[in-house]
Amino acid sequence: MPSWMYFVLALAGLLAGYCVYGAIVEKVFGPDPNRPTPACKMPDGVDYVEMSPTKVFLIQLLNIAGLGPVFGPILGALYGPIALLWVVIGCVFAGAVHDYFSGMLSVRYNGKSVPDIVGYNLGDLIKKLMRVFAVVLLILVGVVFVAGPAGLLSQLTGMHSMLFVAIIFAYYFLATILPVDKIIGRVYPFFAVLLVFMAVGLLGALAFKGYTFYSNIEWTMHSPSGLPAWPLVFITIACGACSGFHATQSPLMARCINNEKHGRKIFYGAMIAEGVIGLIWVTLGMSFYSDTAALAAALGPKGNAALVVNNISVELLGVFGGALAVLGVVVLPVTSGDTAFRAARLTIADAIGYDQRPHKNRLMIAVPLFVVGVALNFIPFGMLWRYFGFANQALAAIMLWAAAAYLLHRGKFHWIASVPACFMTAVSAVYICFEKTMGFGMSYELSNIVGIAIALICFALLLTAGRKVQPTDDLSV
Repeated sequence: MPSWMYFVLALAGLLAGYCVYGAIVEKVFGPDPNRPTPACKMPDGVDYVEMSPTKVFLIQLLNIAGLGPVFGPILGALYGPIALLWVVIGCVFAGAVHDYFSGMLSVRYNGKSVPDIVGYNLGDLIKKLMRVFAVVLLILVGVVFVAGPAGLLSQLTGMHSMLFVAIIFAYYFLATILPVDKIIGRVYPFFAVLLVFMAVGLLGALAFKGYTFYSNIEWTMHSPSGLPAWPLVFITIACGACSGFHATQSPLMARCINNEKHGRKIFYGAMIAEGVIGLIWVTLGMSFYSDTAALAAALGPKGNAALVVNNISVELLGVFGGALAVLGVVVLPVTSGDTAFRAARLTIADAIGYDQRPHKNRLMIAVPLFVVGVALNFIPFGMLWRYFGFANQALAAIMLWAAAAYLLHRGKFHWIASVPACFMTAVSAVYICFEKTMGFGMSYELSNIVGIAIALICFALLLTAGRKVQPTDDLSV
């Protein structure tokens, strides 16, 4: 079989996942096209703003597609073909399910943020913990998504990266406090054009210039720098397969969707689209370089994925086309970083019941958030990314447990959420047990035992305690 067929099969798997498994997930949840959505019944002109399904889909895609589906797959390509499998399987059975429920449960809960979604289904204590956890993660995301694009723009122009840091922070601040349809609703569709050019243009150039897809592919797992594929590959490739950050973003669009029947297209579909982006960058990482050793050499000792993005883009599309492609990559984190800070503002506002219609009320929350964000920007990027990686996948697991509990409480087929929740819990727990710098530094064998045990205990708690809980009416909370 020609090596390029692996890409075709992987792409077909993602599309089939949307058409078949996405329809199953939708049927299990049971959207009601006659139920008024938050945007229709409680518009405020700031965050609850009704928009067309196409526009909401584009905004959702750009909200969730940060550096993850580019940097993560490039680094994940070091592990070999398992990266391809995880993008497809993880996206269809975990990531898209996670995104669908985080969006549709927010719709059912009047546009509430992820801490409230989790609290309604897993208890008040978890809700309080999640409020702190979610805000910390969102600030980390916002800061991480300043440093990455600033570095790329610095490489592209030769100007100092701190200049771009200041410009990006200024844009983030405006996008955080202005009504959702003033900047985000107007410019994101144009950004989407750059995104499509970046992905399709680079893949087409790879084929046109005669590169061999997946050159020297070996169906074995690699361990770059001695790091095990399990669980590292599932932490590294986050946004391209499954990402808890998306649970903080979906409620933003849950406040703008005008009919529940569009949920699969907007939430499940946007994750599949991001999976395609991740698939393209895994392919570029495994095909542009002769083998994983060459890719590792290009990344350098610090894993500089931004440098690889720039090299691939310029080599395949020339200086001008490469510059446009790099700008397309810059768009991804910038359009997620701004909504990260916006989601942090809304999460805090929901927690304290602070009306966000007055300008001064938005400023009262946004200003302290950005003071913290600017201060964190001086912490080394590598350290921030490690903390983000663990927190991101841990949040994905928690959101999936909340979705499983929601279904279990209503006597529905909870396995579509509980199985990926168990898997992502094991991934997060094994990682934090094994990680030497920020974790507990346990041996690999003990980390696996402890992590898998934690996942099974969570699963048992869901099945025993979850059946005793009576569901609350979705519209009463």
